[in-house]
Amino acid sequence: MTTRTADNNLATGKTATLYRMVMPEHICPFGLKARFLLRRKGYQVDDRWLMTRTQTDAFKAEHHVQTTPQIFIEGRRIGGYDDLRRHFGLPVRNPGEASYTPVIAVLVVALLLAGASLLAANRPLGSPQLLSSFIAFTMCILALLKLQDVESFSTMFLNYDLLARRFVLYAYLYPFAELLAGVLMVAGRLHEIAVPVALFVGSVGAVSVVKAVYVDHRELKCACVGGSSNVPLGFVSLTENLMMVAMALWVIVDA
Repeated sequence: MTTRTADNNLATGKTATLYRMVMPEHICPFGLKARFLLRRKGYQVDDRWLMTRTQTDAFKAEHHVQTTPQIFIEGRRIGGYDDLRRHFGLPVRNPGEASYTPVIAVLVVALLLAGASLLAANRPLGSPQLLSSFIAFTMCILALLKLQDVESFSTMFLNYDLLARRFVLYAYLYPFAELLAGVLMVAGRLHEIAVPVALFVGSVGAVSVVKAVYVDHRELKCACVGGSSNVPLGFVSLTENLMMVAMALWVIVDA
């Protein structure tokens, strides 16, 4: 084991010892995050490297642990990176835990893109087009997330979409249709294609979500941000579909 100490600029008196893997083929990312967190909390870190598999296995056997990194504060073993976060009272998400963070990120980015597009066109942010651009960009981003892994998306989508259950191919075509409608609406072109597509997929999707969640009372995961998400099916997916319907109707009225 080799020790690297780079905390002479910290004179807080709080000390911690960090054991982490640092090898030519692998530098433990959780070890780096643990060192960063400790320093941010004002600790002087005795950063000890496990530079071979033999050293790592010997360390695990000595301390009866299964993983690295391992953090010791004032001589007491805290555990790994997640344990360190808990020690400092920071949240640690459990595998499979529901989270709306991906949806919030999508909405914030879509709103920023909508605002930027208006500014680029020298239009005021208070323009009614802000909402329509926001919905169109949201559709594009959500479609992108689905297209990252169409197979996983289609599997989750088949759990609740009424049309996809009858015609499985629709589960594979859905993200492409959503992207097509979104891009055409951003461009303001070919409304004769974008409007029917958005109306169709949005209406079918809304009816499917209402039946699955509010009629059958099923607890499912939403495929709206991709097939690997932990977003509960319900309000978010229903909102996505209703936004597509609203966008299509807006284009019709505006025309």
